[in-house]
Amino acid sequence: MTEEAAELLAAIRIYGQTGNFENMVEELGDVLLQVVMHARIAEEEGLFTMEDVVDEVSRKMVRRHPHVFGTGSAETPDEVLVNWEEIKKEEKKDKDWVKSPLREIPQELPALTRAAKVLKKADKYYAEGSSYEEDIQALKESADALGACRPEAYSKEVEKIVTDMLMRLSDIARICKISSEQALADRIEDLIDQYEK
Repeated sequence: MTEEAAELLAAIRIYGQTGNFENMVEELGDVLLQVVMHARIAEEEGLFTMEDVVDEVSRKMVRRHPHVFGTGSAETPDEVLVNWEEIKKEEKKDKDWVKSPLREIPQELPALTRAAKVLKKADKYYAEGSSYEEDIQALKESADALGACRPEAYSKEVEKIVTDMLMRLSDIARICKISSEQALADRIEDLIDQYEK
């Protein structure tokens, strides 16, 4: 599913760049095939059916959008998000697979995306994290510590410093409402263009 989703994202990017949607049709089909296949396997094992999947997503959209389908109200996109989060929290309240607010964030997400989500949720459910200024100061200190290290094939000390820096950079990106995953992907493309033009 991860691979098919990545190929769909590539097809969406290609469509945005070229206006050609042909690859998007194929890749959407591949993602749909994954959904149908997993539902079919589950049905064969007596767990659930494709109809259950479609029914659940339909009920979820109605539940989470009371301002559209019910009597709720939301005047701004921010109000919609607040309502969405409250409804989602209530839905997950008694689910045994939800261990904690931070453990609910899937480990399968790309690390930079997950870091931003964990930091945001930690601010909401626990103590507010570091500020932009504190992150900048910590990055300066980490850069100095990194400069004092000797480059080696592998160093636990360098790994720890780099990891701390990545978390701080993720926090800065989150504070500034930058998608660190997308920003890095775009920068990689710029770098490729520099070399291969």
